[in-house]
Amino acid sequence: MVKIAEQENFDEKILGIVAKGKRNPVGVEELSRKLKVAKGDQDAFEKRLTRLVEAGELYYKRRGFVLPKNEGLTAAEIVRVNSTYGFARPVGADGDLFIPGRGLMGSLPGDMVLLKTYPSRKEGSLGEGEVVSIAKAAACRFTGVVSRNQDFFEVVPDKMLGFPVRLVSGKANRYKEGDKVLCEIVSRGPRHYNHKARVIEVFGSSLKADNCAQSLIRLSDVNVDFPAVVSEAAEHINASGIHPKERENRLDLREEVIFTIDSADSKDLDDAVSVKKTAEGWELGVHIADVSYYVHPQSPLDNEAYERGTSIYYADRVIPMLPKALSNGICSLNEGEDRLAFSCLMKLDPTGTLISYDFQKTLIRSKVKGVYSEINAILAGEASPEIMEKYSAVMESIHLIDELCDLRLQKKRERGSLELVTCESKIILDENRDVKEIVPRGTGRSENIIEELMLLANESAATFALDKHLPFCFRVHEPPSPEKLQNLSELLGAIGQDKRGIQPGVSSLRLDEILQKVRGTKYQMIVNSQMLRTMSKAKYSEKNIGHFGLVLQNYAHFTSPIRRYPDLFIHRVMSAYLAGSGVERLSKRFGKVAGPTANQSSEREVVAMTIERDCEDCYKAEYILHHLGEEMEGVVSSTTNFGIYVMLPNTVEGLVRAQTLGDSFQYDGRMEYKDMLSPRRYRIGDTVTVKVMGADVSAGKIDFEFV
Repeated sequence: MVKIAEQENFDEKILGIVAKGKRNPVGVEELSRKLKVAKGDQDAFEKRLTRLVEAGELYYKRRGFVLPKNEGLTAAEIVRVNSTYGFARPVGADGDLFIPGRGLMGSLPGDMVLLKTYPSRKEGSLGEGEVVSIAKAAACRFTGVVSRNQDFFEVVPDKMLGFPVRLVSGKANRYKEGDKVLCEIVSRGPRHYNHKARVIEVFGSSLKADNCAQSLIRLSDVNVDFPAVVSEAAEHINASGIHPKERENRLDLREEVIFTIDSADSKDLDDAVSVKKTAEGWELGVHIADVSYYVHPQSPLDNEAYERGTSIYYADRVIPMLPKALSNGICSLNEGEDRLAFSCLMKLDPTGTLISYDFQKTLIRSKVKGVYSEINAILAGEASPEIMEKYSAVMESIHLIDELCDLRLQKKRERGSLELVTCESKIILDENRDVKEIVPRGTGRSENIIEELMLLANESAATFALDKHLPFCFRVHEPPSPEKLQNLSELLGAIGQDKRGIQPGVSSLRLDEILQKVRGTKYQMIVNSQMLRTMSKAKYSEKNIGHFGLVLQNYAHFTSPIRRYPDLFIHRVMSAYLAGSGVERLSKRFGKVAGPTANQSSEREVVAMTIERDCEDCYKAEYILHHLGEEMEGVVSSTTNFGIYVMLPNTVEGLVRAQTLGDSFQYDGRMEYKDMLSPRRYRIGDTVTVKVMGADVSAGKIDFEFV
């Protein structure tokens, strides 16, 4: 008999036999006999059956198996539950099914279940379902706040679970009422109120955003600390410095006027620039830390960086992709220190059009650690004598890159690159790590300069890879979907804006025309908000499909290998090519890993962005907690069927719940609430006055009411 592991399409054979039985269960012995399973292979066979059951492909019924579809059942994953209802997403479907509380059978988010489905009772509503079987119970972990319920403790979950869960007593109850905790379900009952959980970790008071941020990071299974072997490897590399032979093998640019521009508190400086104006036009250098020289494939350092995918930034902290011995040490392009770089040396004509590029392994020495705010002051003519003295060695270059940036920005506008207005926040903490202030994170001239120069290097790297037919990891952005374009078109029509051409195939130039037309008007926030929702999510891919938002046929991420794994990956590919590896050899070495690397990096980027956003919400809620009862002016930023979001000038956003408006207000489903008994209405973009009613730091939620 052939062993299970050696049989082709074994799962399909199992499902085929069960399918022939229709609604008559097929037992384990019958399946084993028909499939000629060896006696020594019986355990492996039964494990295979268990996996099929857990995946929802088989249903165990009366001592045998049937196909779920033959029983009228649908495999689905529970995605959210509350005390009275839940939602399940059928396998392979985009939409969710509504599950009434009585039909949940105690299931929890992440559970794979089999459902009986029913048509919706209301036209236009979700279909409904009822859990018949929990095929595979998920390991349910969640964060929440400890609460006392008479003579026992329970935890009120932040998200995912919409009901309190009773806590089992441990050897020592280290938690107290009001603590932020990480829990896991340890006992399930037939109904949600029968479930019990235990506390895994206590973070401290739920009123402190720092504690809540730590719980979010812990729940996401993000590694904050590096394994000892990784830290030791990084320390050794940093202590070893640059090998003398490596200095000799590189293009020596240490005498060139090269400098970095970053925020004042940045320590991981992975890019530097240089510029010259010539009779033929411009010579521009973008010099990137040569991280791939130090981090070798499949090494402990590389494996850890791959798993992390990106650095995570929140408040004043960073969870780096690489240990600080590298990110802040030997790889950081620090002022006055020799550093290995991977340089993109470009030539542009007098109009700023790229003529050629050349990628070189270089040795550089940054002349100055430039700071955005200081260079902005120089360009605005407002710099102090001390700042002017600091930048004296690079002053000419600063004005040259400013001039070149004007040319590049003009080309950007001509091709229709989207200029979306976004509101980023800067969180300022005091010495006790309490939130002192929240302010908008401004973007000045020097930030725009660096962005444009990095875009040019990134585009050149992608073009280089395509020209040389290299296996690669591109940064791609698909055009908007027809459904999202329809929503945008309806909004534009509702506010009296020109919606012509807003249909599949619309150009980025047309969309940018709309943004420019409403800039500075009361409709700017409305249109920007809807435009952001219209855009697809940019991601990484081994296949180049272009970047819709930037209006570039070729694009990749080359300029941040300290904090983004795709950049490190493409550095590796390009370095191998420049070292003499042929395309065929490179395809064998990197071809099979380009796709998985792109997928992993895209997934980790989403995780990082979610953590950063959720942590920021907690800090904002802590800030507003100190302003309860105060009246503040803000702008209606968005509307939903459950209320109106209002954003304050400092970027803090809160919800005015629909029930606080009164029964006479009706929502139009798009952008405004209107009072049917008076002229009053609240529309996206309106300036309003709100009163701070409450803040839940743990959940990152803020409540306002209109004054």
